[in-house]
Amino acid sequence: MSASGTAATATGATTAARSGVAATARGGWWGFLGSAVNAVFGYVLVTLVTRGLGAYGAGAVFTGVAAFTILCNTCKLGADTGLVRFVSGDLATTGGRKVGALLRSAVMPGAVASTVIAALLFLSPWTATSLLPNLAPDDAVTLVRLFAVFLPMATVTLILLGATQGHGTVLPFVGVEQIGKPVLRVLIAVPVVLLAPGVLSLAAAWLVPSLAGFLVAWLAVRRCRRTSPAATSGGETAAARRGFWAFAAPRAVSSVFDISAVWVGVVLLSGLATSEEAGIYTAVGRVVIAATLLQLAIRLAVAPEISRLLAVGDLPQACHLHRVSTRWIVLFSWPLLVLLTSFPGTVLSLFGPEFVRGTDALVVLCVASAVNVGVGNAQTVLLMAGKSSWHLAVTGVAFTVQLTVGLLAVPRLGVLGAALSWGAATVVENLVSAALVRRHPGFTIIDRGYLLATVTGLCLTVPLVLPARLLAGDTAAGLAVAVVMGMSAFGISLWRFSTPLGVRELVGVLRERAT
Repeated sequence: MSASGTAATATGATTAARSGVAATARGGWWGFLGSAVNAVFGYVLVTLVTRGLGAYGAGAVFTGVAAFTILCNTCKLGADTGLVRFVSGDLATTGGRKVGALLRSAVMPGAVASTVIAALLFLSPWTATSLLPNLAPDDAVTLVRLFAVFLPMATVTLILLGATQGHGTVLPFVGVEQIGKPVLRVLIAVPVVLLAPGVLSLAAAWLVPSLAGFLVAWLAVRRCRRTSPAATSGGETAAARRGFWAFAAPRAVSSVFDISAVWVGVVLLSGLATSEEAGIYTAVGRVVIAATLLQLAIRLAVAPEISRLLAVGDLPQACHLHRVSTRWIVLFSWPLLVLLTSFPGTVLSLFGPEFVRGTDALVVLCVASAVNVGVGNAQTVLLMAGKSSWHLAVTGVAFTVQLTVGLLAVPRLGVLGAALSWGAATVVENLVSAALVRRHPGFTIIDRGYLLATVTGLCLTVPLVLPARLLAGDTAAGLAVAVVMGMSAFGISLWRFSTPLGVRELVGVLRERAT
């Protein structure tokens, strides 16, 4: 190859790398904004419900939310993740000729499955009384039927939003799931709490925004589809559908395990302990999810980019993108987890004095989340590489661990037992996923930038936060001092090592957006 050809190839690779990193950074910023809004308004909603109904009533509402969320993620049959992978890959290789067929193949089965499940919920009141044994039977049946009405709409919304992510934009997902629904839920819940607080009325406040979410998702898909070329031939369409469901079928099961990991503790506490403990555990879970919101944000943006790079055979840049995004996640998530582990009682007391009983549970889940954050989005890499069967095996093992520990520990330890079960599953799932990803050449996260992120995010934060905790205790004053000291050292480190930490790339994207 000539020198000019070599230079052109190198320039193209550099451009591709910058493009992938820039797209992930832009999507990550939007995802971070959405996750922050979701966390804040989710926290406000939990506070409104718990203040309005107490831990007992809140436990009933959030048990319904847990079952609804699990069923939504079951009924979508893995089609949303399939659309993220296949739409982004098809756009990169054919310009999007198979997108229409993929959409039709993805939406209809999910709509049918969710409608059937909703009908079964209507016809089996014993399910409601079994799920909510501490609630009056009539109220339990009405509550479950209310959730069933919205199940098909919410399921199809998630599938449609997967298609928009495959088109390379996270804005519809962020706008619907992370900003629109949480904000509307709070706006509806405020007058409900003031005028007519009740389990059924607050459950309705949580569900009604699904109507607007479905409409926005449908319009967003139509907008993305306007630029797609004509469809492929019948043979190619059939082949696309077979490939799609060969991937989506294992993902359909693993997605159930994924979402069940978040909510199964609530269900176990409601059935084996008390609704009050289910309410406390829900609050603890909200805090933990908020602490890992950057990882969730990066995951939204990085998935279609890695799928696109792998579809065109650009393995080195896919590996680079995984390393850089993991560095960002570790850098900004670990300091927050250190603060939460050091001051759990102060954080949970914001929900009410009874929620301080969840401090040990919060510590356990923060430690497990540190492992989750430390391996980055290894599970996303597995899925975007087409290894949905591997991912199914990993999540299946993790869910078995969680269910086993939960059944043994929840009756004895309550909220702490539920946290131990979730934490054990989180550690198992992420360590095994990271080991499987390392089997692909180049997909390693340990480099100089990762070690610097570890030092900055963990090794500098702990020595500064720990003295504040020991001297002031688990108090608001101690937390304030720890935040000031920890963030000062953290900010200096970001400025000093901005290039190897990858912060300069993030700032560069923001400057490009501002100009």
